[in-house]
Amino acid sequence: MIIDFKKAAIFGQYLSKDYAESIFKLLLSYHNISASEAASRLNLHIRTVQEFLEAMFTVDLLEKEEVYEKKRPYFRYTLKKMKISMEIDLNTLNPGQSKNNGLSIKIRERKNSEAKFSTARNGSYFSNISVWIGEGREVKERKINLTVAQGTFLYNLPFPGAEFKSISEIMKLASINEQYSSEVLDIVNVLKEFNVIESE
Repeated sequence: MIIDFKKAAIFGQYLSKDYAESIFKLLLSYHNISASEAASRLNLHIRTVQEFLEAMFTVDLLEKEEVYEKKRPYFRYTLKKMKISMEIDLNTLNPGQSKNNGLSIKIRERKNSEAKFSTARNGSYFSNISVWIGEGREVKERKINLTVAQGTFLYNLPFPGAEFKSISEIMKLASINEQYSSEVLDIVNVLKEFNVIESE
């Protein structure tokens, strides 16, 4: 089965529990089972078992059916698969915009961002950037180390008040190879969140 990263994380989190094997053994032995039945059988808290079964339903390993007993509804769970072969598509971690569309966004440094850019020893790119988070006494410095491609890109970022330029234009100006576009887009998105960069 192909699942996204979020579901894979859920699966891994619950599969690592020391009671996971015991619950799966019950699911193999029983045609279907309720959380209370499994909890009683394994001497576990019902909420613990309920959360595990719901997690396995979320990642599509179980089916569940709502049934009624004395007018009170509850769920019975059935194992859907006897073998688990998992494939994770890391493309699901990609931002919503495509790489090409992202490169066409026009940006510049935001006025009064108060970010501190530190220049590398050779003076041709930035090695890191510091931003401040919070207010008053709660303000904290967040220092972000930059790759050479990111630092060179930001070194060529239009100043506040200057004409907006597209990310692809800035990359060409800075002689940055297109293979580094993903990491450039990543730092642009981060600095937009910190109000260091603004887009047109």
